[in-house]
Amino acid sequence: MKITINRFNGTKTYKKEFHIDRVTTLLNALYHIKENIDPTLTFSSGCRSGVCGACAVMKNGKEVLACSTTVEDTDVIAPLRYHDIQKDLKVDKSRTKETLKRANAYLHTYKDEILTANDEKANERQSDCILCDSCYSACPVFAVNSDFLGPFSLSRAYRYAVDKREGDSMTLINAIQQNGVWDCTLCGECTAVCPQNIDPKSDILNLRSLSMQAGFSDPNMMSMNFGTSGFL
Repeated sequence: MKITINRFNGTKTYKKEFHIDRVTTLLNALYHIKENIDPTLTFSSGCRSGVCGACAVMKNGKEVLACSTTVEDTDVIAPLRYHDIQKDLKVDKSRTKETLKRANAYLHTYKDEILTANDEKANERQSDCILCDSCYSACPVFAVNSDFLGPFSLSRAYRYAVDKREGDSMTLINAIQQNGVWDCTLCGECTAVCPQNIDPKSDILNLRSLSMQAGFSDPNMMSMNFGTSGFL
């Protein structure tokens, strides 16, 4: 079986083919290559159980967890998009974590509230994020706007915006107006690749609704042409 890995040695990118026996997962294939063929191959891994998110890579143009996906003949493996590549498949995820700070996506003012089962379910799914960055890599907005807050931080912002214990939700809403909820194209690519079945697209739509309730509106509406020019 042949797989191709997009590699980066610090100065240039190149492709390298490896011939291996069939193995169970992509992560096992990477370890087999490193231990038996090319010890310089660099990649990230952690729990090997689909829990930590460290081993996220691109397989044939789609974001996957290497430990949770099978490898097939002629597969092409690449690092996540819109990240600085440190070496081969290992990328720097620190910039995406900075978006949490810019989005103010954390609890600000604690209120003592009794939560019902329904209250807990309101943000239960958003709390399951494993920080794999797959949604950032899949988001086409980053191709044109590197300052976009991104699916991960916006889902986390929604998680706290609807938490009854948050006494200052306006701080969250204010922070996500610029390079945030209105910049999303609602393509759903982030939702499609999330290994935890989180739905950032729906979270962003809900954040838009909360924003409008707070008095904000889509700034792009002012520049839209609805085909009415030339008519009285």
